[in-house]
Amino acid sequence: MTQDQLLIFLILAATMAMFLWGKLRYDMVALLALVVGVIVGVVSTQSAFMGFGNPAVITVAAVLVISRALQMSGLIDRLAAVIAARARTEFAQIGALSGLAAVLSAFMNNIGALALVMPIAMRVAKRPSRLLMPISFASILGGLTTLIGTPPNIIIASFRSTVSDEPFRMFDFAMVGLPVAVVGVLFVTLIGWRLVPQDRDGRKSAEDLFEIRDYIAEAKVTAGSKLVGYPMSDLEQMAGGELLVVGLIRDNQRHVADLRRMTLREGDIILVRADATVLETLHTEAGLETLSDSDLSEAMLRSDKVGLIEAVVPPGARVEGLTPDYLRLRRRFGVSLVALARQGGAIVQRIGSTHLRAGDVLLLQGAIEDLPEIVNRLGCLPLASRGLGARRPGRVLVPLAVFGLSVVVTSLGWLPAHVAFVAAVVALVLLNRIGASQVYESVDMPVIVLLGAMIPLGQALQETGATELIANGIVDVASQVPPIMVLALLLVVTMALTDIINNAATAIVMAPIGASIATRLGTSVDPFLMAVAIGASCAFLTPIGHQNNVVVMGPGGYRFGDYWRMGLPLDALIVVTAVPLIALVWGF
Repeated sequence: MTQDQLLIFLILAATMAMFLWGKLRYDMVALLALVVGVIVGVVSTQSAFMGFGNPAVITVAAVLVISRALQMSGLIDRLAAVIAARARTEFAQIGALSGLAAVLSAFMNNIGALALVMPIAMRVAKRPSRLLMPISFASILGGLTTLIGTPPNIIIASFRSTVSDEPFRMFDFAMVGLPVAVVGVLFVTLIGWRLVPQDRDGRKSAEDLFEIRDYIAEAKVTAGSKLVGYPMSDLEQMAGGELLVVGLIRDNQRHVADLRRMTLREGDIILVRADATVLETLHTEAGLETLSDSDLSEAMLRSDKVGLIEAVVPPGARVEGLTPDYLRLRRRFGVSLVALARQGGAIVQRIGSTHLRAGDVLLLQGAIEDLPEIVNRLGCLPLASRGLGARRPGRVLVPLAVFGLSVVVTSLGWLPAHVAFVAAVVALVLLNRIGASQVYESVDMPVIVLLGAMIPLGQALQETGATELIANGIVDVASQVPPIMVLALLLVVTMALTDIINNAATAIVMAPIGASIATRLGTSVDPFLMAVAIGASCAFLTPIGHQNNVVVMGPGGYRFGDYWRMGLPLDALIVVTAVPLIALVWGF
């Protein structure tokens, strides 16, 4: 083993350990690894940032924008609503929504497909934990079927062009991915959901995720209170940021808008999100009396102009790791954080200073017409709206036609994928189907940074001869077995790796290893690259392997160990299905 090989192995091992540790966001980990690679000399300064111009990175960014335009069109919302309305039984709901998630994720990014289906699931589900994990897994499976379904496919297609004559095309993945996806969706629909412990937290419906009584208290401004005559904002400042006013009852009239500008009067009843200790202090110091016999409900926090919306924090969201106090949600975004839930449990103490995590569920209060866009600006995904009117769907034909044309052009080989989909983005902007600012908001920058930083490290793995070293080791271990068994081993190793690090990073690391194994065996590179593509997208054993799994963890009340119960047999079924299909379709 040479010095450069040892260094790249150490860098990648440390990178994987930090991915698993999870204290630093994955894009920062990838950038740190790239910088270290440049400093120690395994990555040249000239190639350090070439990954950001890689066709795979450009394609991923363009697909994210197109997915956003399709979401905004309203077409998929209509389709999801129709399916949900006709699926009456729980079994039918799981099958219909899982199938819809799989179909959508074949043509848009996985998280976008999940974001469209999850609110429907939360609305119709009696037990969210029965639906959400199957939908998450189905959205991952659907991405196996096309070039643009998931970043690993785009990476593998781009890598093939460096070791073969041309990249994989749009539907090359479908010959194996489609049967695997169908088998996988049937499994999660018929059997898989039964293997997961149901309703660990005892909740029966989405509405029970937040018990308003756990968060909101009623308090009365008593005679002689120091608060009389002062604006509501002074009360919040007096509590040191640990109290938030979300409603006011005055003369039997309820007010929920522009509260901070209102002046407190004797007899006012205010609805506040605050700790019991804060209320006790205000009772003693300012004459604010807590009402213990209050009959609270969510309706008291809504009006014809103000509504509530649930949103989940996905990995890499702009709010992840920050506190509501730091974000100044009301001042900067015009919303109030009414409640916060984590892994199905309520957080009721010091919400304002709680660091938000991926998977947290937020209950936000704000102007009805602004809430959906505010949730998007926060980088969160809408989970369920309460008291919001239906969004007015945009015109659907133009975004669909532009997207369909880009798919046809790519499939026929008239233009490379990255050129065709960037052209589609430009067309959508010119046709006013997505705003220029929304283009940049749609691009998941942590994913782009991850790809741009990891691609040079993957190239270094190949250039230093480290991939050949790994390939030789794998082939030597499996020297007495036919190539199909080596293919199965590569698939299993890739699956195991993608459960602990990002799927795109797994594809970048494992693609050159698969190519080196093919070279060592003297076979075609295609079956081994397909095995890597399938394996890199099969993150079903842990919530950290794929961001979709993290997103459903909180709303479903799942624990870390719940995923393997359905994921392990699903992985085994995929191996049994995919390996002979790859050998049959792509040969050796």
